[in-house]
Amino acid sequence: MELRVLRYFLTVAQYQNMTKAAHELLVSQPTLSKQLSDLETELGAKLFTRGHRQITLTQEGEYLRARAREIVQLVDQTAANIQADQVITGRLSIGAGESVGMKRIMKVVSEIIQAYPDVKIHLVSGNADEMETALKHGTIDFAVLMGKRDLKKYNYLNLPEVNTWGLVIKKNDPLATKDVITPSDLIGLPLLVSEQALEEHTFQDWWGNLDEKMNIIGTFTLVFNAQLMVNQGNTYMIIFDHLINNSNSNNLVFRPLSPALTEPTNIIWKKNIVQSKVAQLFIKRLTASLN
Repeated sequence: MELRVLRYFLTVAQYQNMTKAAHELLVSQPTLSKQLSDLETELGAKLFTRGHRQITLTQEGEYLRARAREIVQLVDQTAANIQADQVITGRLSIGAGESVGMKRIMKVVSEIIQAYPDVKIHLVSGNADEMETALKHGTIDFAVLMGKRDLKKYNYLNLPEVNTWGLVIKKNDPLATKDVITPSDLIGLPLLVSEQALEEHTFQDWWGNLDEKMNIIGTFTLVFNAQLMVNQGNTYMIIFDHLINNSNSNNLVFRPLSPALTEPTNIIWKKNIVQSKVAQLFIKRLTASLN
């Protein structure tokens, strides 16, 4: 079936008259009649019942009209999108650690996927150094970084979500009665801390001269796995707020550190490269969400 012939068919179905349809289509009536007769021969079905003054559709003709409308509409919309430079497709790759700021990012991504079903998302987990390296190598389009870092060589957006450090403990632990956790509260406790935070000496200034009294028994990269250990034994974990997984948090609570220790959330991407249309759309919508 040719698209042109489907348009002829739909016009005849609309006017129910061969002469009027031919006039609308700017073709001769004999030409139009032959095109539709050939269509019936191709499909092996009678599409019209030809009366003296009016043409009506057969059951097969009604079925074809419904499908032909969908086909023509899809073709017209596709052509319009291409001509208007509105084709959004491809893969969007985002690398990130665990942060409350990801809620905003995932909301934007979900809205894009809903509006443009051909877009695919690829999420990569890792610490800031790993994600920055992946961005440099081009294996991801965007990297979400927590903490104070030199971002001059990147394009970036600072998200309003601030990451607050605190202690995850069992509800029945004596420390759970406190509103905040001070450095002296942690002396001698078996602590799990973020591997990246330990490497970057994140807590050095916070606990100051009590550093040697801190009992760091292990590090982690994923909060989910580490909190399982906290849930099972006499262990404590220092993490960002809002990261306790609900399926494992019934026995756990979060208490912020005092003095407060926070880190910003930034999303970065390379400078001086042509971004894909889906990446441009992501930047545009994420920026709009900040206003």
